[in-house]
Amino acid sequence: MFAFIFLSFNFYSQLLPCGQHTKLQDQLKDPDFKVQYESDQKIQELVMQQMFKDPVQKRGTVYKIPVVFHVLHSNGPENISREQILNQLAILNNDYRLLNIDAANVHPDFKGMPTDVGVEFVLATKAPDGTCFSGITRTYTPKLVTQDTSQLRIILTGNDVYRKEWTGYQYLNIFVSAGLNGPAGFTRKPFGKGTSMSSGIYILHNYVGSIGTSNSITSRALTHEIGHWLNLDHTWGPTNSPGDTSSCGVDDGVADTPNCIGDKSLCNLDDKYCGPRANIENFMEYSYCSKMFTKGQVDRMRAAIISSVGGRNKIWTLENLALVGATTSPICKVDFTSDNPQTCEGGHINFKDETYNTPLSWYWEFPGGTPSSSTSQNPTVIYSSIGNYSVTLTVSDGISTKTIVKPNFILVVQGNKEIPFLETFRDSKLSDFWNVSNLGNNEAFELYQGTGFLDDKCLRLANYNSTISSTDDITSNCFDLTKIIDQGQVTLTFRYAYRKKSIENSEVFKISMSGDCGSSWKMLRSFIGGNLSSSISQTNWFPSSISDWTTVHITNISNTYWNSNARIRFSFDGSGGNNFYLDDINLYAGSPSDQIVLSVQENIVHNTIELYPNPSDLQLIIPLVLMESVNGFYEVKDVLGKTIIRSAINASIGNNLIIVPTNELIKGSYFIKIIFGEEQITRQFQVMR
Repeated sequence: MFAFIFLSFNFYSQLLPCGQHTKLQDQLKDPDFKVQYESDQKIQELVMQQMFKDPVQKRGTVYKIPVVFHVLHSNGPENISREQILNQLAILNNDYRLLNIDAANVHPDFKGMPTDVGVEFVLATKAPDGTCFSGITRTYTPKLVTQDTSQLRIILTGNDVYRKEWTGYQYLNIFVSAGLNGPAGFTRKPFGKGTSMSSGIYILHNYVGSIGTSNSITSRALTHEIGHWLNLDHTWGPTNSPGDTSSCGVDDGVADTPNCIGDKSLCNLDDKYCGPRANIENFMEYSYCSKMFTKGQVDRMRAAIISSVGGRNKIWTLENLALVGATTSPICKVDFTSDNPQTCEGGHINFKDETYNTPLSWYWEFPGGTPSSSTSQNPTVIYSSIGNYSVTLTVSDGISTKTIVKPNFILVVQGNKEIPFLETFRDSKLSDFWNVSNLGNNEAFELYQGTGFLDDKCLRLANYNSTISSTDDITSNCFDLTKIIDQGQVTLTFRYAYRKKSIENSEVFKISMSGDCGSSWKMLRSFIGGNLSSSISQTNWFPSSISDWTTVHITNISNTYWNSNARIRFSFDGSGGNNFYLDDINLYAGSPSDQIVLSVQENIVHNTIELYPNPSDLQLIIPLVLMESVNGFYEVKDVLGKTIIRSAINASIGNNLIIVPTNELIKGSYFIKIIFGEEQITRQFQVMR
C-alpha cells in the first residue's frame, strides 16, 4: 500500500485531476495503513526538527542519487534517445543545485529565496547483478500499456539489462512510456521501507528533458515529481485540484510557501487570492514558469533524504553508490549505432558512439567509406559503391582501450528500379532487391513454397511458434519514381493473409515509405488486431483459397517520394499469434483515364460497401469483395460536386481494401464514387478535425 501523488501537466487545456487525495483518504480507511502512514509522517517531521543539530547537515552535504531510466516502447518516438535522457539529467542537476539561470529572475517578492537543495543525480552504471550498463534499460512491447502495474511487470520481465527487481532504496527508478491513463507523471511520497521498485517515478516520454520528443515548457515535470518523491506537496496542499478556493485554509507543510489556491498553468504572477502573493514560480506549482524551491521546501526534502522512511537514507550512502556504479565510470562496454544501416549509392550514414561510460577518445575505421577513418565521436560517412561494409570503433578513457568490430554493418543498395514493379516471389530464391531484418534473431521473412495467391509461392513469416514479442521487416531497395511527375499518381498494392491464434492477439502489420533511401520513414498504413484479421485459427495456419487473401490498395502516394530514392518497408510486430503471408507487391503509376476496364460484369461488387472510419480523420477505408479482377477508379467530391481526389484502382478478385487519404480535406461532408465500368457506387462520408 502506498500514498500516491499524481501530477498532470497540460499547459494548454484543463488539467486532469489525479485522484491522489481521494485515493489517500480511501487508503486511510484501512487501520493498518493509517497507523503506518501517520507514524511515517511523524518520523519525518522529527527528523526535520533535529537534522540541523547534526554538524554533517550544517556543512551542507551534497547527496548523490543514482538514477535508472527504464524506457518502455513500441519502436516509436517514445523510445527516446540517450541525448534526451542526458539533457533531462542536466536539467535536474541545474534545478536541484540552483544552477538554473532563470532562478535569478523570480518575482521581486521572492528575491533571494531560491535555495540549493544540495542533491545531484547521476546515472547508475551497474545493474543489481553487477552487469555494466548505460543507466538506461529499454523494454519493447507491441502495444500501448498505460497501467503502471502492467508497465512494471513488462519491464521486469522484458528489459534488455536485468530482469529482476531494481530495489527502490538502491536506485531512483524512472519509468518512461507513452501512456499513463491521463497524467503526465506520478510518484509515491516516502512510505514504509521503500524496498519496492514501484516506489519510483512514472512519466510520459514527451515530458522528459527539453529536446527530442519534449520541449522547454514540459522539461520541469521530472523536477516536480522528484519533489514529491522527497516528500513535498503541491504549494496549495496535498490535492491535485489547483484553483480550489478552499485551499486558502490548507497548508503544504512548508512555512515559507504562502498559502494559495494553485495556478492552472497560467503563470499569473499577480495571484493574491489568499492574501499574500502566491509563489507561482515554484517547482511544486502547475505553472509553466517554475524555477525555484524555497528554503523550507529544501529543509523538508533533506529531512526526507536522511530519514529511514521510504529507504531514502540508503540510496546515497557510499556503499550503495559503489555498488550501483555511481562513484566511478570506467569504460565497460564499447558500442555504436547508426541512423540507418542501409543507404543508396552515394548516400551518407551518421554514426553514433554508444560507449559507456566515459570515453575520452575515439578511432573509427570505415572500409569502403569516405572518410575511411575518423577520430570524431559521432562521424558522418559517405558510401559510393554497392556492397556490405564492416565498421570498427576503438575507444579509450586514458587508461584502458576497448575495440568493437561489426562485420557487414552497412549495406549499400542499388537504386533506380523503375515502375511498374510487380513482385510475385516466384523465383527460386528471394531477390537481392529485398532486405530482411530480424531484430529478435528468431523467425524472419522468408520465401515460402506451398501456398500463394495465384501460385504456390509467397513470402512468409513463421510466427506460429513465436513466444516472445518481436519485430520483423522486409525492405525494398530504391525505386525511381521521378517519372510519376508526368502522370500525377502512384499506387501501392499488395496481398496479405493472416489469422489470429486467439482472440487476445493484437499483432501489428505496418507499411512505411521513405523518400530519402531509408534515412527517415513515414507510416502509410497499419493494421492492428481485429483490423488485421477477425478470424482465428489455433493450427499452424496457411491460406488455402483466394478468399483467405486480402488485397490492399494504398492510393495517392504523395510527391514527397517522387524521386530516385524511394523505398518501401513492410513490418510485422508479432506477439504470439499465427503465421503471416505476403504476396504480389505492385507499385504502379497512371491516372484513372489510363485504365482499361476488363470484362466488367454487372454487380461485380459482391458485398454492401461500408466506409470506415466515418467520420474520417487521416484516411478512409473501403472494403470490397469482388467477383473478378478489374481496373477502375474512385472520385471524392465535395457537396458542390467539385472533384477533390481522383485515383485509379487495380482491384483483384476476392477481398480488397481501398485506402483513401483524407488528411488534407477540410472539415465537412463529401461523397465518394467508385466506378468499375458501368457499375457505380456512391457513398457519403464526413471529415472531422
